Amino acid sequence: MTDTEPLRLPEMPLHDPFVVADEETRTYYLYTSNEPSASGVEGVGTMVYRSRDLREWTRPVVVFRTGEQEGLWARDGGWAPEVHAWGGRYYLFTTLHDESRPLPVPPAGRWGTPFQLPNHARGTITAVSDSLLGPFTVVDPTGPTPPAHLMTLDGTLHVDPAGQPWMVYAHEWLQTVDGTIEAVRLAPDLTATIGDPVFLFKGSDASWLGEQIPAGVPHQLAPYVTDGPQLHRTPDGGLLMLWSTYEKNTAGADGTVSGGYVQTYAVSKSGALQGPWEQRRPLVRDDSGHGMLFRAFDGRLMMILHRPFENARGKLYEMRFEGDELRVVRQCTDLDGDGTGV
Repeated sequence: MTDTEPLRLPEMPLHDPFVVADEETRTYYLYTSNEPSASGVEGVGTMVYRSRDLREWTRPVVVFRTGEQEGLWARDGGWAPEVHAWGGRYYLFTTLHDESRPLPVPPAGRWGTPFQLPNHARGTITAVSDSLLGPFTVVDPTGPTPPAHLMTLDGTLHVDPAGQPWMVYAHEWLQTVDGTIEAVRLAPDLTATIGDPVFLFKGSDASWLGEQIPAGVPHQLAPYVTDGPQLHRTPDGGLLMLWSTYEKNTAGADGTVSGGYVQTYAVSKSGALQGPWEQRRPLVRDDSGHGMLFRAFDGRLMMILHRPFENARGKLYEMRFEGDELRVVRQCTDLDGDGTGV
């Protein structure tokens, strides 16, 4: 295959996908962590594929590299990149970490959990560019956007009805045991936080997860993973949050979690970010997750996620709302090349 031949989703390394449907150019920009074998560029960072039809994609272009950022506090990770238009510019959120920088263990029971595990510096940074193709430059190289003493990841942008921007992020189960979703207000230019984080919900609030804990594992000691929040307004004015977790939460001595990755969601019927949040049952299983919703140019509501967790590829689903319930219409196998169905 030559560099000019289009790619299809089964050929595209793709973890934690995020799509920007740019109306001006009628182009879909699909952001993911840099994969040197695909981009031809070494280093930790973000790359982007482009398409006019969600079927054929260009070879990826690198838009951000940690190695090009002077004085950056961490250079590993590059997880879960998202790009948001704000104030006439484009803002990249991506998660970095530094395993050589241990974090102090917070007091037990911060959100009602009994203990914490060893952890290290991890958090989402904010970078800015005048173009969807970058290059993106870190706003504050000295630390992540959420509080640096918290082990966090997967920050996403939410703007409330009053126009207040927030970063919504996952607080790692490695630090909390029962992982949480939290939010922190952002300054109008997204360059700093305002006030303390706000707790939204914890992983164990999803009652169906409790059904999956293996026999003999104390419920309060089972780790609950929270990953990949992304928010979307429902037609009736509610607020929906996609998030991902593991269906069977058993942890090994090395901190790994076993069990199937799943795409699930929660709804705030009040429409307020602060909730209360009602947990719904998973949308897609089969080791799938970290999805996001976007509108295709033909008006369809689409969800893209990755599957499987290792050596991931992008999968596309047509979605619909039934009140405040989100439903899968079909997997778009004509686009993602996967004939296995939902």
